[in-house]
Amino acid sequence: MSPANYHSRRRFLGTSSIVSLALGLGDLLRLRNARADASQPDTSVILVWLTGGLSQLDTYDMKPDAPSEYRGDFRPIRTVVPGIDVCEELPLHARVADRFSLIRSVSHGFGTHSGAHKQMMTGHIPKSKAGFVNEVPSVGSVVARIRKSKRLKVPVYTSGQREGTDVNAYSQGAAWLGHSCTPFLLLGDPSDDDWSIPNLSVLPEVKPRSAERRALLKQFDNIRRDLDLHGVIESTDRFNQRAFEILTSNTARNAFDLSQEDPKVRDRYGRNRYGQQALLARRLIEAGTGFANVVMEHPGGQAPQHTVYNWDCHAVNCHVFNDSRWRFPNFDRAVSALIEDIYQRNLDRRVMLIVMGEFGHTPRISYEVGSQTHVKQPGRDHWPGAMSILVSGGAAPMGQIVGSTDGRGEHPADRPLSAADLWATAYRHLGIDTKHSFLDRAGRPRPILPDGKPIAELI
Repeated sequence: MSPANYHSRRRFLGTSSIVSLALGLGDLLRLRNARADASQPDTSVILVWLTGGLSQLDTYDMKPDAPSEYRGDFRPIRTVVPGIDVCEELPLHARVADRFSLIRSVSHGFGTHSGAHKQMMTGHIPKSKAGFVNEVPSVGSVVARIRKSKRLKVPVYTSGQREGTDVNAYSQGAAWLGHSCTPFLLLGDPSDDDWSIPNLSVLPEVKPRSAERRALLKQFDNIRRDLDLHGVIESTDRFNQRAFEILTSNTARNAFDLSQEDPKVRDRYGRNRYGQQALLARRLIEAGTGFANVVMEHPGGQAPQHTVYNWDCHAVNCHVFNDSRWRFPNFDRAVSALIEDIYQRNLDRRVMLIVMGEFGHTPRISYEVGSQTHVKQPGRDHWPGAMSILVSGGAAPMGQIVGSTDGRGEHPADRPLSAADLWATAYRHLGIDTKHSFLDRAGRPRPILPDGKPIAELI
């Protein structure tokens, strides 16, 4: 054999080996992804996140027999479930109490927004109470990572929040799971007539590496081009097509288009930021999204002087009871409509709804001069000692009270629970093994949850 023929044959064999390897690897990946897809249940979570914290004594854990400086202005009303009472400002909740359960005994040790955000969004105890950047992946990011192989036409993980915010504003980051597992942000107010799907953009921290990445990819062009001659690698990698596929799919366009919804349904949710964000989450979940976060801060419209932007009801920020009288009707309408919709559309076994903030508020009322009103007014401060959480759907028993607090709503009296217990319950619904580990930035295996057990009453 001539040297030329020898080298030609050797080159052919080398190329053929690469082709065979690529074909084999492609088949392997397809089989692995098919198995992964088959093993993942078609379940999802909608999280209604109440930034600033929900006052348990003014909503889901009222104490009418406590001294006046604790119980406040509101009185409880009966619901359709004997033994479950809610605030009189939540009458629509009262009608659907057979379709939700209330957890009253969750607590943690972080009285700052940042520490509490990280605790409640991850189920892990944060190392530092400073800053909102996640030290470990958020629950939504874990869902995005686990389900990344599913061929969805909508984002796996979404977050509806106000303009000017990013994933770190509410501790929704992916930490060591990477930027591909951060939420697709739905910025702005979906109740606005001109609201539209936000454009995908490169995150600021990624931009410096973009040029370097493009340069690196060019080094592979010749290899890819040679292999393409043999029909092994498609001209564009499927992973690089995902964002484009999502934004150009009919499924995504339809899910984001609220004008396709029955106007009566939109009215039932409320034509405001709370209501239309909740409705959008339901539409995305139906289309295949696995974790939809609905950040409810300001409901929209002109706010009275005695109110605050979010749920952070310090006396210096707002008159807590007047703020509630303004805020609660929109909250009541949006949450009750979402619960009704989940059940009416037979989504209750597939979808778990969780409504919560990062902590509760002080049972004892404080008084300060308001920064807007300039008069002394009542308020409630941060209180991680006890908080209330609403759970609906998820194929769980409804119409229950899980846990209780003492007579003044200060601390759990029985069934003390943690954020890890809550998320262990949600992960079980999602079919995710919390013992599964991912490698952190140091290369160490880190379990999805370090502890926590599914709440027995909700499984």
